Parts: sequence; structure tokens; C-alpha cells
Amino acid sequence: QVQLVESGGGLVQAGGSLRLSCAASGRTFSYYAMGWFRQAPGKEREFVVSISWSGGSTYYTDSVKGRFTISRDNAKNTVYLQMNSLKPDDSATYYCATVRTPQTSGKWEEEYAYWGLGTQVFVSS
Repeated sequence: QVQLVESGGGLVQAGGSLRLSCAASGRTFSYYAMGWFRQAPGKEREFVVSISWSGGSTYYTDSVKGRFTISRDNAKNTVYLQMNSLKPDDSATYYCATVRTPQTSGKWEEEYAYWGLGTQVFVSS
């Protein structure tokens, strides 16, 4: 079955950087779009960014544009989230997710069917 394992979270000061990784297994990684979501305490889960199955298209929520970058390495079955210029509002548990259907953009949250357990990011002011 599909498994997603996130890593790379931690504590960082405002203005700092972190790189999250998500290792996928259980099916042909390169056929499927990937995404990152986050959930802060007391808040609903929100979409952060996605990357299409080909890697040719990416979609970012407005609050992270210019600061976060998603990428994928199909040879390593891994997707990355480089987070720069972090702000306290970025503090959350970050979840990696992948879609149900192959060869899609991953742009829509309802496409996502498989989720990791999350990695925590805390940005101090």
C-alpha cells in the first residue's frame, strides 16, 4: 500500500529555513502528483503547495509564494519542501500527501487520498 514518511521538521527562528522531505513507497512514484498541507493547533488543515506528476506544474498558496519551493526526485521517490524566510505563522504540523489518480496536476485538495503522519515545524519569533 502507499506509504508516505515525512522528515525534516523542527524548531527554527523567524527568518530561518527548513527543508522537509517525504519518502514515498508502494506504487510508481513518478506517476502521481504530490502535495504538502499543514495544520496549526486549533485550525483547519490547509493546502500549502503541490507538484504535478511530471513536475512541470506547481501550485502555491498565496501566503508561501516566494518563500517555499516544492521539488521532487523521482529516482529517490521523494518530494521536498524548501521553506525559507519562515514566520511564526508557518508553525504547524506539515503533512505530505499524494493523489488517487495518476497523471494529474494535484491542484485540487479532493484529489488527495494518501497522507503521511506529519512532521512538526515550530517557528519562534
